[in-house]
Amino acid sequence: MASEIHMPDPVCLIENRDKTFFVHPEALKLLSGIHQPVVVVAIVGLYRTGKSYLMNKLAGKNSGFPLGSTVQANTKGIWMWCLPYPGRPDQTLVLLDTEGLGDVEKGDPQNDSWIFALAVLLSSTLVYNSMGIIDQHAMDQLHYVTELTERIKSKSPTENLEAEEDSAEYVRFFPTFIWAVRDFSLQLVLNGQPCTEDEYLENALKLKKGNSCENQAFNLPRKCVQFFFPTRKCFLFDRPTNQKNLHRLEEMEESELEAKFVQQVRQFCHHVYETSNPKTIPGGHIVNGRLLATLVATYVDTIRSGGVPCMENAVLALAQMENSAAVLEATGRYMELMDQKLKLPMETLQELLGIHAKCEDEALQVFMARAFKDDQQQFQAELMQVLDEKKKAYCKQNKLESSKRCKALLKRLSQDLEDRINKAFYTRPGGYQDYCNDLKTVIERYHQESGKGVMAEAEGEQFFKDREAVGRAILQSDEALTEKEKEAEDARARAEAAERENEIQKQKQAEREQKLEDQKRSYEANIEYLKEKMEKDREKLLEELNKMLENKLWEQKVLRQAGCPKCIDHLYKQIDQLREEIDKLKQRHVFSERVEAASVILRLVLEKALARLSKES
Repeated sequence: MASEIHMPDPVCLIENRDKTFFVHPEALKLLSGIHQPVVVVAIVGLYRTGKSYLMNKLAGKNSGFPLGSTVQANTKGIWMWCLPYPGRPDQTLVLLDTEGLGDVEKGDPQNDSWIFALAVLLSSTLVYNSMGIIDQHAMDQLHYVTELTERIKSKSPTENLEAEEDSAEYVRFFPTFIWAVRDFSLQLVLNGQPCTEDEYLENALKLKKGNSCENQAFNLPRKCVQFFFPTRKCFLFDRPTNQKNLHRLEEMEESELEAKFVQQVRQFCHHVYETSNPKTIPGGHIVNGRLLATLVATYVDTIRSGGVPCMENAVLALAQMENSAAVLEATGRYMELMDQKLKLPMETLQELLGIHAKCEDEALQVFMARAFKDDQQQFQAELMQVLDEKKKAYCKQNKLESSKRCKALLKRLSQDLEDRINKAFYTRPGGYQDYCNDLKTVIERYHQESGKGVMAEAEGEQFFKDREAVGRAILQSDEALTEKEKEAEDARARAEAAERENEIQKQKQAEREQKLEDQKRSYEANIEYLKEKMEKDREKLLEELNKMLENKLWEQKVLRQAGCPKCIDHLYKQIDQLREEIDKLKQRHVFSERVEAASVILRLVLEKALARLSKES
């Protein structure tokens, strides 16, 4: 489905006012209306470094995010532009242009750190924009990355509050990193040999050997970039035009700009479009606009209250909200489909249960597509119970509609019979046989009619019961029959009534068995979807753990090359633990055990339903 988002201009998502962040409700409302996965590209960097120009180009525009033309920073807070993703009709591109860091008028480094942290938390691709070259000065300006563990927590605090968080945990949800260097004027040469932009970046990120204070200060920002952002890319941009024309960059056509700069911008945009992935949270769950809006509100509320955003807590809060909404959405879809497909009254219970099974299956798909981290199957069990109650309601409604139609039909077909009874037409010699013949005619015509539904036999039997007294009275008044004949006729009528009652009981027993089978089928369907969901979650977790392991091994290699053997001692245990966890996760019997443990709650729901059905019998 093509993206339905239409934003002609950017809007303010997070306002930075009086050193306090505020979320704009209108922007959240726009985000919440996006049901597609979102690819979030955020840009950060010092003020007046041309960040907004790159973001406008990613939007396919020359203008939009304000460029500004003075030494004052123009963007305050974080601005958002949601657009259809180029070449991906099933995704939405969300561009975030952030307030320039290091604004001398603002003079609040802590505020800048929060802007940087929010950009990291919200994006799937992070662009860091700087000027000139990547040297020590540029690294010093990137001190925000060294403060990330103070601004973002991957897990909620434990008893060991002093323990440092593992950088690999951040890799699970941190964005890919692009360093955009503007107005680059050097030759791309290393050790006398031409090099690529990425080689230039990696060379700038090399660590110095030794543990001196000077080396530690030198290495810290480089280590953070390497360990927090293992997926990196570098783009170098020439100056777009001469100094005197920079203030009118927004108005200039590409033909008026330096050709090399235009080509570099195109390559940058192409790379972002081709490589950027949808925003995900730990566990691999893909974020849509609604979830992103919730994350924005959660993070800003936490920061404003003096807390530190914690990804684990945010994910748990999201899961509670999304899983509750998933139950409602799945239930709504089930009822929508049932109302479309059910033509009450249904002829048989089996037919109704067949439609129910198909609608329940689609409802389960809706639930599984939206729900995540339902580790105790609390919400899936709730959905099972809700759909069971809805099924009971439809069965009850089906019976009511069937009874209503059968009664109306019998009333119409027996009108002549009732008139004759009221006029004492059968109170005469031979009247009983005429009464029996007329009653038989009514029932035969009744059985010939279609569309009566599941209560056809029961209502037919009730019709007979309602006239038993009348029949006996007519029989006793018929002077053409001897007493012995009357007794025989009465016995025959009772035998037929008993036989009809026996058929009704057989039908009820058959319906109970059908309901029991449907209940078991529902449970099995839930288990199959649970297995499928857990298998997908297992694959996502394996992917994350392998990514973490790869990052740890890379970290170990970098530290070893930097001559820091003491620094890597703690990595051995972490690497071993990761390998053990990966190996355990790959074992099928472990997966089966987890499925079995997870199905306990669903089995309790089944047993409760079966007990109720047994009690009804």
